[in-house]
Amino acid sequence: MLLESAPSAQPASPDTGVDYRRRTVRPFAVYILSGLASDGEHLLALDTVRGYLMRVNCRNDDTTILNSLQVEEFLDGSGLAVWQQQVWFARDNDVYWCSLSDFTPHHFVSLPYPVNGVAVWQSAVYVSCQKLGYILVFDRNSGREITRFSAPGVGIERLTIRNEELWICDDIERSVYCMDRATGELHFSVLTPYANPSDLTFHPNPQGGEDILYVAYAEEEYYIRDNPNDEENPKELTTRDRTFIHPLHVHYDAAKRYALSNGYLVEMSYVEEISPLEEVPLTDLEWRIALPATTDRQTVLRVEPVGIPFTEEEQQGQRVAVFRFNRLQACEGQVFGWKALLEVRGIKYQLTPRDVENLPPLSSEFQQRYLIDDDDLAMDTPAIRRAAQEAIGTETNLLRKILKIRNYVYDRLSYSIKPHIDTPDVALDRGTGSCGEYVGILLALARLNGIACRTVGRYKCPPDPDQRQVPLQPDFNHVWLEFYLPGFGWLPMESNVDDVQEGGPYPTRFFMGLPWFHAEIAKGIPFEKIAASDLPEEISIGDLALNHIRFTILQELPPPSPTP
Repeated sequence: MLLESAPSAQPASPDTGVDYRRRTVRPFAVYILSGLASDGEHLLALDTVRGYLMRVNCRNDDTTILNSLQVEEFLDGSGLAVWQQQVWFARDNDVYWCSLSDFTPHHFVSLPYPVNGVAVWQSAVYVSCQKLGYILVFDRNSGREITRFSAPGVGIERLTIRNEELWICDDIERSVYCMDRATGELHFSVLTPYANPSDLTFHPNPQGGEDILYVAYAEEEYYIRDNPNDEENPKELTTRDRTFIHPLHVHYDAAKRYALSNGYLVEMSYVEEISPLEEVPLTDLEWRIALPATTDRQTVLRVEPVGIPFTEEEQQGQRVAVFRFNRLQACEGQVFGWKALLEVRGIKYQLTPRDVENLPPLSSEFQQRYLIDDDDLAMDTPAIRRAAQEAIGTETNLLRKILKIRNYVYDRLSYSIKPHIDTPDVALDRGTGSCGEYVGILLALARLNGIACRTVGRYKCPPDPDQRQVPLQPDFNHVWLEFYLPGFGWLPMESNVDDVQEGGPYPTRFFMGLPWFHAEIAKGIPFEKIAASDLPEEISIGDLALNHIRFTILQELPPPSPTP
């Protein structure tokens, strides 16, 4: 039976003006949601901290505890599945089931390591275990293992099933995977708009149409707390649990070999304020600032000047705003730049080493442009040439080569912020580097191995989609790179962000993928450049101006198209 509360206890929210494909569900009195399922009318959620198995109304967040007399048996539980009249979940090394009438857990099977996720379809029970690195399939009647698949990611994975598809979310990978539930073959994956996905399920849309893929998220967030008992320091930094449920948009374009996920309408501005450290008058000053690019995941809707007008030019296929000053006085005050309206989405390209076995040769134009040392990459030094060979060994497949190069750099570098960028040989020897130094080493090693690469940047929107209609300032600039696949095109690869754990395994979430909050600007060209007839060699942009970067998340975009 489907569990219903009394009409007076669960009033329906009016559907007028509500798009459930974009509505965040926020259950009451929850701490860490580690399980999510659907009974066809309500969402069921499991709070691992309290042991609550809750029924949640996605229309109005109404929350009811179902296992009020068995909460201790569900403490530290994770994963959640509903099959007919049974609820399945995991706790420690064990898998349990209970009925929808008494919620008394019954033991099903044990593993040698902690179980993370559970899904049930007819006579098959799917169980994920991060430490084993597998998704195991058991017979629901006998408890006998039938088969197992390699887990697609490196983090804690939770499961759900839709017809012939096994869907998996991975907290470290910040990804959702769609696999064939019979063979374990990966169809595609998408990036989630929030970090730390903790479970997922399909649920009927109250307004009809395609089922909604809901994903739960669970993490700790920092906040400033008032402490009236401390007169000297009344404000203190502390943490609190943050957990909620949000629809995941999925659009897989098999022809173009990529999958898109949730997108946002974002206003971005980049403005320079003339604030010279020294009195430097300049004549015929030309100030060039790259503009955002339109890509598979980013659409530029509008660009307008800030402060003073600019002319637009094209440089190697990239849009550039050019500001001109006949005479800039030594103490003159100016504000100038651009403001852009962007649609940005998460993207993940779906290519495997098997797809790139017989690539056409790299064109001579690309060899001359993207295989050379054009940015102090130290490609002629013995240390970098030796590292280029060590990184790939005997590998010949392009995708495997670039991934091995990335992992080689991750093994030898740790992230640190520096005021200036050293050459790759110095950074590699030091063992620490900023994102720009990661990029420099990756570029050098890839180019020495015949892989065309270029830099991309320059900023990331603060990655919390809930902070809407509020001006947001990024803490730092950021650069990453793109590598070229002959016959296909440019593919993104993050610089340092996936270097998350000492010695790996490293996630591949941003290998051939970018989340929604990256702003793609200046692909293979300088982001900003100045020129003047009397510009002293020792004077840089930072000596002349202060930059002001602002992002404003205006709204979440509707799904790009129906889910597959």
